[in-house]
Amino acid sequence: MNNSVLATSVALPCGTTLPNRIARSAMTEALADRYDNPTEALCRLYRRWSNGGYSLQLTGNVMVDRRFLERPGNVVVEDERAFDSLRSWVDAAKSGGSQVWMQISHPGRQCPMVVNAHPLSPSEEKLRILGFYGRPRAMTPDDIEEAINRYAKTAVIARKAGFDGVQIHGAHGYLISQFLSPLTNRRTDEWGGSLENRARFLRRVYAAMREAVGPDYPVAVKLNSADFQKGGFSLGDCARVARWLEADGIDLIELSGGTYEQMSMFRGPVEDQRESTRRREAYFMEYAREVRAAVRIPIMVTGGFRSSEAMERAISEDGIDMVGIARPTCVQPDAASRLLKGDVARIGIDEAGLAMGKGRLGLNTNNWLVNLVNTVSRVEYHCWQMTRMSRGEEPQTHGRANALGYFLWYLGRTTFLAIRRRIP
Repeated sequence: MNNSVLATSVALPCGTTLPNRIARSAMTEALADRYDNPTEALCRLYRRWSNGGYSLQLTGNVMVDRRFLERPGNVVVEDERAFDSLRSWVDAAKSGGSQVWMQISHPGRQCPMVVNAHPLSPSEEKLRILGFYGRPRAMTPDDIEEAINRYAKTAVIARKAGFDGVQIHGAHGYLISQFLSPLTNRRTDEWGGSLENRARFLRRVYAAMREAVGPDYPVAVKLNSADFQKGGFSLGDCARVARWLEADGIDLIELSGGTYEQMSMFRGPVEDQRESTRRREAYFMEYAREVRAAVRIPIMVTGGFRSSEAMERAISEDGIDMVGIARPTCVQPDAASRLLKGDVARIGIDEAGLAMGKGRLGLNTNNWLVNLVNTVSRVEYHCWQMTRMSRGEEPQTHGRANALGYFLWYLGRTTFLAIRRRIP
């Protein structure tokens, strides 16, 4: 272990201490069985990551309602019907010494049509991506109360199963993010309108969770620094919500950004390509400094980190408490250990080969279809590496990458998993 600031510990308000500053941030795995339960493949993947040196592992989206998934293959925890499988997953994820927190989520309108053609959302604003998503039904007050109770119940089961903490997914355009954004929340009742009203759902979810799990259990939130859409959830909104959550007692805020319509979480905000941003690597570092100035609780930033230099600078100069890394852990499952030992100064791969076209049709382009294929292909390339590790195989980082091939793999796999769920 070197003397890097990355190797120092972080104390959370609830009393939990994380042994170093590197977390493996959440990625959707799509490795549940046809009944939405954890599998041996999922255990095998997390067992591999558990030896990677991360102080904390965050699971991919664990859904609170099996009627609505982010994608087929999500784990769903509504009750204790698969409790033994949950325990096996926890044991595997903690076997190498890392903590594991369950990321708890509801997709809202970002639920594919192959799962549900009429998902729930604060309002009836349709997600327009190649017809993959149906028009949502605006939630009734009863729907809202039911969803809040589901979040809390899932958190209780997570603690009982042995997860070390939970994270509320309030980013990336999922249900809580939809409530926060004025673009997707057109309500005129107590759940819409002012930011205070739009944040009510998130704060009620947190309050219900906290009451259910107690004061000594970590409860975190993943929050968009911004939606990066005109008229959407802004950086100023984020800072205000962060202050409210701090007053409510949240233990950690992970900052990210974007939605399915503006996928900044995968490529960074395209309008922010200044040299200072590129040098700092992290997509949302410029935004995180504003939130850091607003609150004193621990903040974690995820997205774009590749070098130990940039990670150390974020902590020592910008006051960030935790660094989240995701895609690099799919090709280098022991990325944190390598960084902490000083074996490498940089992690991950060059992702330029995972895009269609050259020059003006490169990673960032004005062609929305090319952008969509490029973004999905980069995500699915790393999802494929997770699938390989879940089989006990090594990540496949050599050979020619085919962006269109990974895009088609996503479509085919999603359809197959959806059909599998419906077969009696």
